[in-house]
Amino acid sequence: MEKIVVKFGGSSLASAEQFKKVGKIIKENPARKFVVPSAPGKRFSDDTKVTDMLYSCYELAEENKEFSGQLKSIKARYDDIIKGLSLKLNLDDEFKKIEEEFKSGAGRDYAASRGEYLNGLVMAAYLDYEFIDSAEVIFFDEDGTFLPEETNKALSNRLKNVKNAVVPGFYGSIGGKKVKTFSRGGSDITGSLVAKAASADLYENWTDVSGFLVADPRIIRNPKVITMITYRELRELSYMGATVLHEDAIFPVRQAGIPINIRNTNDPSAPGTMIVANTCHSPEYTITGIAGVQGFVAVNIEKDMMNSEIGFGRKALGVFEKYGVSFEHMPSGIDTMSILVNQKDFEGREQQILAELQKQTHADQIDLYTNIALIAVVGRGMKSTRGTAGRIFAALAHANVNIKMIDQGSSELNIIIGVDDGDFKTAIKAIYDIFVTSQL
Repeated sequence: MEKIVVKFGGSSLASAEQFKKVGKIIKENPARKFVVPSAPGKRFSDDTKVTDMLYSCYELAEENKEFSGQLKSIKARYDDIIKGLSLKLNLDDEFKKIEEEFKSGAGRDYAASRGEYLNGLVMAAYLDYEFIDSAEVIFFDEDGTFLPEETNKALSNRLKNVKNAVVPGFYGSIGGKKVKTFSRGGSDITGSLVAKAASADLYENWTDVSGFLVADPRIIRNPKVITMITYRELRELSYMGATVLHEDAIFPVRQAGIPINIRNTNDPSAPGTMIVANTCHSPEYTITGIAGVQGFVAVNIEKDMMNSEIGFGRKALGVFEKYGVSFEHMPSGIDTMSILVNQKDFEGREQQILAELQKQTHADQIDLYTNIALIAVVGRGMKSTRGTAGRIFAALAHANVNIKMIDQGSSELNIIIGVDDGDFKTAIKAIYDIFVTSQL
């Protein structure tokens, strides 16, 4: 029988009304056997996420300040959900334990994880599913590095004879004792790990949008939904700022060949976006998606006969490694090399880095170009379509956008364009218009 793992985001579980929508979705398909809940999100625009409330509450505890009022406010959020669902569930003992742990300095990770933990208890009671504490089956080592093999073994064994279960997202533990969380949005990763361990046929990730969008809706009004995208395309877009799915959630299911379906809790009839390893499905447009990030600086190194100097690139990149600054892209010519790095990371160490670069490379000239935005145009259809780059450049020229940098990957899956930060939105609109709105 088909097995589906479903993960629901914070907005999907912010209130009793949202819980009822989620419950209906789960019960509509008996294959939805394992549920991964996030902590309650915002109920309205000015509301506060429970995770943020927990962080604030723990900060007071760390400072030895009174925090019982804040903890009561958090409990009230859960009590409202429990009351709205008419459940016979009492969290008094859980909150007493949380209060004790806060006083004894259990840590920020423990504090943040309680949002998912408590929501998992509520969800398990509501669905009448077994509750599995993620701290017992998801593991990190002493330095906080995730342990995939140990986790997969423990999760697989735990789920083997379980018909239905709720596994809270976002956290695990170090040695089954000290709670450790993933980065924000980490419930996506938990869902992926559960899907792999359960040998699921599908991982459904339910959120508040009807799939992955071709472009950022804050820039493009009502952008089209991507019906199907490959893991590689998604990886490129996620890396460049597209945030529907935590980028680290891709790897466990990709290794297991499990597709991901991004769905909308508030519009369950919408098919959403399917994320797959490979497909012969032709994309609706030449490009699959556009994403971008602002705030980069290009360190441009010029030196005659650079191309014939063995180890030049290693020397240059070694300087950035020495000062703990990672590079994003490195377009180069015969006698030039541009290293693009995050401007905020670079600014605090710029003089040391520039001095060390000069010392190590003996460059003829080193220039800085600041406030650069990087835009990725991604699509498996680009490889088989002539003139894609030409159309991008023509669209940007028509919009009076000056291109600072061009970098195309060897896979022909993406083209990275650098523009001034001030031209960021204009550039994305121009590219979207030429490939999607106009469909030339």
